[in-house]
Amino acid sequence: MLKNIQWLKHSTIKILSDKIIYIDPYNIKENYNDADIIFITHNHYDHFSKEDLKKCINQNTKIVITEDLYDEVLQFGFADNNILTVLPNNNYDVDDITFSTVPAYNIDKKFHPKENNWVGYILNIKNTTYYIAGDTDITNEARKVKCDVAFLPVGGTYTMDYKEASDLANEIKPKIVIPIHYGSIVGTKEDALKFKSNLNSNIECVIL
Repeated sequence: MLKNIQWLKHSTIKILSDKIIYIDPYNIKENYNDADIIFITHNHYDHFSKEDLKKCINQNTKIVITEDLYDEVLQFGFADNNILTVLPNNNYDVDDITFSTVPAYNIDKKFHPKENNWVGYILNIKNTTYYIAGDTDITNEARKVKCDVAFLPVGGTYTMDYKEASDLANEIKPKIVIPIHYGSIVGTKEDALKFKSNLNSNIECVIL
C-alpha cells in the first residue's frame, strides 16, 4: 500500500500511481512539473505555496481546492475546467480518482476555524483508501474515518500533537499510519517516534 508513496517532508505527499498526485506541495526541491492532480487542504502558506506549485504543475494539471482559494488559483493560471472546489463532508471524483472530504479544524486553537470549511481527503486508489487529515485536531468527523492508510499530523501547536494523533489512530484503526507535519515548521523526529510508541500493536507505523 506504500509502494508508490513518497513523503516530501512537512505535509507534502506524492503518490505515483496511474496518476501522479501531490497533496499540499511545499518546499519542493526540484522542478518536477509532473503532477496530474494536486490536492490542497487549506490556504496556509505551508500547504498552498505558489512557488512550489510552479515546480509541480504542467499545462494539464488539475487542482482540487477549498472554495476560498478559487480566485487565487484562477489568477495563478489554472484553467477553470482544471479547477475543482470542494466542501467538507462530500464525495467527488477527478480523473477517475474518487475521494471524499473530511472537515479539518481546531477544537481548542484558533488557527483552523471550522467555519473556514477546510478539509482532509480520503482518496480511493486501486482499492486502497488513503486518509490525509490536513491540519486538524481530533474531531467527531475524524473519529468516524475508515481507511487503510492514514497520514496524521503529529507536530502540535497548530494541529494535534503526537499523543492526540496516536489516540486518533488507535480509535480509527487504519492498517498503516504515517506521521506528518513535523520536522520543518513545527515538531521533530522525536514526535514521530513518540507517536509510533503510543500506537496499539495491531497498527503498523511507517516513518517515511
